[in-house]
Amino acid sequence: MSPSPETGPLASGAADLPAPPGPDEPFDIGSTDDSIDRMRELYARHGDLYRVYAPGRKSYTYVLNAPEDVKRVLLSNHRNYTKGIGLDRVKILLGNGIMVSEGDFWRSQRYMMQPMFHRKVIERFINMIAEANEALLARWDARATAGEPVDVTEEMSLLTLDIVLKSILSTDLARLAQRAGGNPFEVVTREQERNLQFAYKFRQLTKLVAELVSQRRAEGRDEFDFLGMLMNARDKATGEPMGERALIDEVMTLVVAGHETTASGLNWTWYLLSQHPEVEARLHAELDAAKDIGDRTFNALDQLPYTQQVIEEALRLYPPGWLLSRRTIEADRLSGFEIPARTDILISPYFLHRNVEHWPDPEAFRPERFAPQAVEARHRFAYIPFAVGPRHCIGENFALFEMVMHLYEVARHFRLRFEPSGPLEVEAAINLRTKKNLFMTLERRQPRHA
Repeated sequence: MSPSPETGPLASGAADLPAPPGPDEPFDIGSTDDSIDRMRELYARHGDLYRVYAPGRKSYTYVLNAPEDVKRVLLSNHRNYTKGIGLDRVKILLGNGIMVSEGDFWRSQRYMMQPMFHRKVIERFINMIAEANEALLARWDARATAGEPVDVTEEMSLLTLDIVLKSILSTDLARLAQRAGGNPFEVVTREQERNLQFAYKFRQLTKLVAELVSQRRAEGRDEFDFLGMLMNARDKATGEPMGERALIDEVMTLVVAGHETTASGLNWTWYLLSQHPEVEARLHAELDAAKDIGDRTFNALDQLPYTQQVIEEALRLYPPGWLLSRRTIEADRLSGFEIPARTDILISPYFLHRNVEHWPDPEAFRPERFAPQAVEARHRFAYIPFAVGPRHCIGENFALFEMVMHLYEVARHFRLRFEPSGPLEVEAAINLRTKKNLFMTLERRQPRHA
């Protein structure tokens, strides 16, 4: 049996109000390998809002799966919520970047960084993104000629890391790699565990970033990349630049956030395409018809609406950030239940995106769910792969542009085939990943440069 309310947060004066349903057995969500399976059963049993007793924290955790509750927590009453469970672990890895910072400091950092992700700025990275995909195509050409499969999971990780690092460091990345005898940031792809050992190795890279900042300042060198933009950013109120520690923390945040989520999203997209030939055929038809896209700007994406829908549906089924955490400051009311102050709240885009009220046949892969009329008819907060509200992912535009351009550049030339030997296993850790790397065979569709 779970503890009485007096041992948990309901002791704060709301014990006489109805509590949400929940299981008798305790459960620290996210601490076990079967967390997502257990949450699936709890969702089926208890619905859009339930609570579980977390013995590790000796308190209840409330889990939300209704769009109206998501809207209240992340937007309309967001000032009553701070970051929640898992914050300390993320801070060890990323310092006090905008993913974890709070209050006036977060607002200042967000204001300084927001212009960096304007569409017109992102478009200036298009040649670099195209070159990264061209390098991938060259590798895949060699594999196809040799009749060898490709490790799609690893390839997507290497591709997105290359893109994010060059967008941050531009020409300095090659200098770092030459000096170090290899890319020092490849630890991000080599080591999959996000434990204290990885955090220590990753934080050691802050010394390299600090050296680059000092070198650029000494040389008076202003590069077009995110590091240069961070160095040039100024506080709205004071006109002062970012402090060096804050600047470095934002760089490290961009490396991790800009790499892992996009890599995971592309990995799932290729898997889903390989399992749904009718979707793949429609995607290929659109890409082939648009093969003469020249400017590759955001406006060019208007020629690829179905490609965008494919990616959005992949992110619906497998949102990389599958769990968002918040904590109430003062008591609140959600779905007719009192939520006490200082209560941990979890929102899972994975289950929100499977809410049958908004997503009929939710396990099916149907990109047409994101046709304009379908989007217009659906609750705005039923789909949040990049979160929503003031703290939505600042790199959303960059990630979507990168993913659409990847499919445009690569899926015109290759069809990927994956033959699973059994049910695909999902790893629900910090990001939602395939438990094992996906190896796929390559089929040429048309010669490159045709």
